[in-house]
Amino acid sequence: MNNKFSLSTIIRPHILTLTPYSSARDEYTGKEGIFLDANENPFGSVGQESYNRYPDPYQSAIKEKLAPIKGVRPGQIFLGNGSDEPIDLLVRATCTPGQDRILIMPPTYGMYEVSASINDVPLTKVPLTPDFQIDTDAVLAAITPDTKIIWICSPNNPSGNLVQASAIQTLLEQFAGLVVVDEAYIDFAEVESWTQRLDEYPNLVVLQTFSKAWGLASLRLGMCFASEDLIRILNKIKPPYNISGPTQQLLLNALDGVEAKNQMVIDILHERDTLRNMLNDLPLVKKVHPSDANFLLVQFEDAKAVMDYLLSEKIIVRDRSRVILCDGCLRITVGTRDENVAVIDALKKYHQNAVEA
Repeated sequence: MNNKFSLSTIIRPHILTLTPYSSARDEYTGKEGIFLDANENPFGSVGQESYNRYPDPYQSAIKEKLAPIKGVRPGQIFLGNGSDEPIDLLVRATCTPGQDRILIMPPTYGMYEVSASINDVPLTKVPLTPDFQIDTDAVLAAITPDTKIIWICSPNNPSGNLVQASAIQTLLEQFAGLVVVDEAYIDFAEVESWTQRLDEYPNLVVLQTFSKAWGLASLRLGMCFASEDLIRILNKIKPPYNISGPTQQLLLNALDGVEAKNQMVIDILHERDTLRNMLNDLPLVKKVHPSDANFLLVQFEDAKAVMDYLLSEKIIVRDRSRVILCDGCLRITVGTRDENVAVIDALKKYHQNAVEA
């Protein structure tokens, strides 16, 4: 438990006293009746489907269905337009522009910095260690009274590894602000989610997504798990209808497919191991970093040349060679067997051309 943390001292004062926008669906939550309260079109929609009514602003049906899957209470769930929406809302809820700070540990997911920049929030950067773990002493030393959020990506992007739980626990216990653990890739890791410790740490926030393991990237739907008090704050400042009705219905249907999702994860993990082994057999590969995600960070002798060649073969990977601690590295998402074999064949061809040149 963290006795230093108090939500009332982390949230910006005017947010605490803000009167939120009250939508028509806030004032009447029933499903039956003659709806003449929201200035909707009573005759329906253009096209075959009916989208003329506003959706549930709090996605209650989804949260009721999702809560037992995640082992949390519905009131501990916030759903956003991708994980980027709760990232932005957390910054706006806690940080006074030009004054308060957030702390990130590069290399990490880029939207933490982008969101801070958009909101004019200064950054403190404490690099991860060479093996992509938290330098706990350096992080604690870098915290100032104006630091409101520490962002941790675990499994980390772009390195792919889990961050040591003991380091996260130390920060949760010693930092008086929010500790956000971004678990976008948690389905591919063989550990328990930090969502199971929400009641233990009131300053813990966990982000997850439907974009990766669930295969629903096009829906743009992210999950944020936190204390009921913090979730109420996020609901207070979010746009009134941030998740569309069709998206909500598609997700409700998808939540019936937990077993299918789990099987896809098994398949991806199998392909990850196969791809890693094939990459390790290639002489042009210097290192394949350990991964607990659905991608591999791979170091090459000449990453730019390899990247350019793969692009010429219409194989698109991500160049991370300019990112701190990722010199010479490309990030390769685990594909299907055919896609992975195509990558390996292209790399073999590149190497053969280089030898013959």
